[in-house]
Amino acid sequence: MKAGVVHGKNDIRYEEIEKPVPKSNEVLIKVKYTGICGSDIPRVNGDASHFYPNVLGHEFSGVVEQVGEDVTSLNIGDRVSGVPLLPCMECEDCLKGNYSLCKNYKFIGSSVFGSFAQYVVVPEKNAIKFSDDVSFEQGAFFEPATVALHGVKRLNYEGGKTVAILGGGTVGMFVMQWAKIFGAKEVIVFDIANERLELGKRLGATAGINTLDDDFMKQAMNLTKGKGFDYIFETAGNTITMKMAFELAANKAEICFVGTPTKELSFTVKEWENMNRKEFNLTGSWMSYSAPFPGMEWESVAHYFGTKQLKFDDSFIFKKIPLSQIADAFEMFKTPGTVKGKILIDSEK
Repeated sequence: MKAGVVHGKNDIRYEEIEKPVPKSNEVLIKVKYTGICGSDIPRVNGDASHFYPNVLGHEFSGVVEQVGEDVTSLNIGDRVSGVPLLPCMECEDCLKGNYSLCKNYKFIGSSVFGSFAQYVVVPEKNAIKFSDDVSFEQGAFFEPATVALHGVKRLNYEGGKTVAILGGGTVGMFVMQWAKIFGAKEVIVFDIANERLELGKRLGATAGINTLDDDFMKQAMNLTKGKGFDYIFETAGNTITMKMAFELAANKAEICFVGTPTKELSFTVKEWENMNRKEFNLTGSWMSYSAPFPGMEWESVAHYFGTKQLKFDDSFIFKKIPLSQIADAFEMFKTPGTVKGKILIDSEK
């Protein structure tokens, strides 16, 4: 089969490798689309790959082409999305159902060959069926949609309250929608790009606030009658928005940091004291798994995409690029601001 193989820094090649064969309890998936994740970029344009040669790719959709022995839940022809985590299932965290926290996990498209290829093999449990009402493009977005839902589930979330989404990227848009699906009274998206705020409103947000406005904090507080927000989800991993969460929080609020920070950050005494004075709860969220593996996050995405309650917008996709041109796709990331949305790699071209 053909694959995009990483051989070193700035060296990803479209070449022929051996087609995998499913073992017992495994399935062979003919890949349709794979999204380029932010974690893939330093593994191609830097030296972060675990080994060479390597085949990356973990946000993927496709069709079951072959099933191994003892596979009972999947059939040839099923439309599926790939679950990339391979937990050890033996450590204390796994036995408690905290698969994201497994210290001995492997990961498809990182430590195991992934889906920047025409075919990929995964365990039966790592293939989630979806209906004909869900496109293969949507199927490649299951992982970011599950990451968003896991973040919501990390809080003691209840409907009928106010929610702030800090960061209008793909994960932020999915968090916003989950908050609405589960009954939020109002959901406000915060971002620096007006087009992202408009997208948020198209997808169901109550309002959008541009944080470049001098009076954005006043606008935000006016929407909550001066109380602040009951739930806050930081999805950008940005120092500014992480601090902003503390300012926007209502008394007894709950805050979840979904975004992954990329820089050192520090808080002033006044900023940090918000936690004491407001008595809010702060937690983080990592990946998207729960018991029984892979968790309700994955089944919920398949369901809500299928019912159209979880909406998908074409603007989530920046470009579709053939697998044969995968090197060109990674070149685009070398110019900041070029890629606005997800690049999908089309394994059939």
